[in-house]
Amino acid sequence: MNLEYFIAKRLITAKDYKSSISAPIIKIAISAIAIGMIMMIVSVATGIGLQQKIREKISAFNGHIIISNYDNNQSEVTLVPISKKQDFYPKFKSVEGVSHIQAIASKAGIIRTETAFEGIVFKGVGADYEWKNIEDYLVSGKLPDFSAKVNEDVLISQFLANRLKLKVGDAFNTFFMKEGQNKLPNIRRFKIMGIFNSGFQEFDATYIIGDIRHMQRINKWKADEVGAFEVFVDDFDDIKRVGDQVYQQTGSTLDTKTIIEKYGYIFEWLQLFDFNIIVILIVMILVATINMVVALLVLILERTQMIGILKALGANNWSIRKIFLYNASYLILRGLFWGNLIGISVLLIQQYFGIIKLNPENYYVNEAPVYLNWVYVALLNLLTIGVCFVVLLIPSYIITKISPVKAIRFD
Repeated sequence: MNLEYFIAKRLITAKDYKSSISAPIIKIAISAIAIGMIMMIVSVATGIGLQQKIREKISAFNGHIIISNYDNNQSEVTLVPISKKQDFYPKFKSVEGVSHIQAIASKAGIIRTETAFEGIVFKGVGADYEWKNIEDYLVSGKLPDFSAKVNEDVLISQFLANRLKLKVGDAFNTFFMKEGQNKLPNIRRFKIMGIFNSGFQEFDATYIIGDIRHMQRINKWKADEVGAFEVFVDDFDDIKRVGDQVYQQTGSTLDTKTIIEKYGYIFEWLQLFDFNIIVILIVMILVATINMVVALLVLILERTQMIGILKALGANNWSIRKIFLYNASYLILRGLFWGNLIGISVLLIQQYFGIIKLNPENYYVNEAPVYLNWVYVALLNLLTIGVCFVVLLIPSYIITKISPVKAIRFD
C-alpha cells in the first residue's frame, strides 16, 4: 500500500479539513487554477480560430498564391492578359503541395440602380472555379454555373445588396469604363443568382463574381486569355515553400505572390495574437502557481505537529513531502476539472450559437470564431500540471527544516 497516498487521502477526506484555517485559501487556489485554465483554453481557441478564419476568407477570394503579369498595377484590376496555354495549367504537376489552380480576370465598374450606385470590382471566373471556398458564405440564392454558355448570373455580397436595395433575382446595370478618353462605357446587365456574406468588409464591399467571358469580351481578349491564376495549396503552413517553387516554375514574364505578401498588414496583425496568447498563458500559469505555493505552505504550517510525529516515527523527509504533494495534486486536478468543464462549455456555446459578436470592420469576422483542438487542451493541462508540480517542490522543501522535537511541542 502507498502510505503517503493513504495519509494524503485521509487528510483530504477528514471532517476538519473543510473547516480548517487553510480551507478558504485552498478554495482560492482551486478557483485560481480553474479561472486560469478557462482563460488559457478560451484565448488559445479563439486566437487560433480567428487566425484560421481570416486566412480562409482571404484565400477564398484570392487563392493562396496569385500568378500575374509583371506591371506597376497595384489595384485589384487585371490590365494585361495572360495566355492559358501554360505548363502549369490546368494542373500544376511540377510542384508538390498544390491542390488546385484556377483562372480569373477582374475589372473595375460601377453598379447603377434607380436609387443608388456603388463602385465594384467584377471578378470573372470560369468552369474551373472552386466554388466550395465561397459556398460556406452563401446566405441566399444559389451558386451560378459558368460551365455551359455565357450567362448574366452573378454573386453579390449582402453588404452591396443592402446598400443598393437588391435581392436574389433582381437585375442591375453595370458600367465598365473603356481605356482612353471620351469613350462611352461598356454596359452589362447582370442578374443576382446568389448573395454571400463573408464578414470580411474589404472583400464584401468590393467584389461581385460573374462569368469570366464578359471580361474577355469587354477587354477584347481571346478566349484563351485571362487576367491571373489563383493557386491553392494543401497545407497553409507550407505556403512559403510552395510559393517559392511556384515562382521558379513560372515563366520570367510572370510574377507570383502569396497572400501573406499581398496582405502583409493583415498577417502581421494576426501574428500579434501569438504573442498575446503566450503572454496570457504565462500570466495565468504564474497566478495559479503562486496561489498553489501559498496554499501548500499553509497546509504544511497547519500540519506541523503531524510532520513532527511522522519524523519521530521514522518517516524520511521525501516521504512526508510526497504526502503534501499528493494533497496539492488533488487541488490542482480539482481546479483543472472545473476549468476545463467551464472553458470547453463556453467554447461550445460560442461555436454553435455565436453569442459573442465582433465588428467586421475591425476583426474581419462577424462573430468570435472558435478552434477547439483536444490536443491543445490536453497540452495546456499537462503544462499546468507540470509547472505547478515542479514549482511546488520548492515550498515542500521547508519540511526538511522542521525539527521533530520542536514540531511536537509546536502550539
